[in-house]
Amino acid sequence: MIIDGLKAKGTLDIVVRGPDGNIKDEKKVENLIVDTGLDYIASRMSGTSENVMSHMAVGTGSTAAAAGDTTLGTELDRNALTSTTVTDNAIAYVCSWSAGDGTGSLTEAGIFNASSGGTMLCRTVFGTVTKAADDSMTITWTITVSAS
Repeated sequence: MIIDGLKAKGTLDIVVRGPDGNIKDEKKVENLIVDTGLDYIASRMSGTSENVMSHMAVGTGSTAAAAGDTTLGTELDRNALTSTTVTDNAIAYVCSWSAGDGTGSLTEAGIFNASSGGTMLCRTVFGTVTKAADDSMTITWTITVSAS
């Protein structure tokens, strides 16, 4: 008997740089593909008219990510993706925050298909990342689909 499964897994790399360009903080975090994200992935296989993933948000919520999440706990800022790159069975979403943008003690992030509201693909909660007003930050979020 052949048993085949499909698995989606996400990992994000957060890099905060000071005004001098040096790395102040760096984290690698795994995420949860939420139920709406799994539905979104399946719908794309049939040619849905739903918008592509286009924005990443950061926030200050600390409640653990759950499959039923549709928003961040406490969204602080949302930016358009800087780039989206597909390689083999993975897609990398990159988003940047410049000085003065998304400033605070960040503890969560998510990917969405709209500048506000929209469908959330995935969410993660992590140990505090402090982005000061003069810092810049880049998050690279890679979603890999594989047979399990």
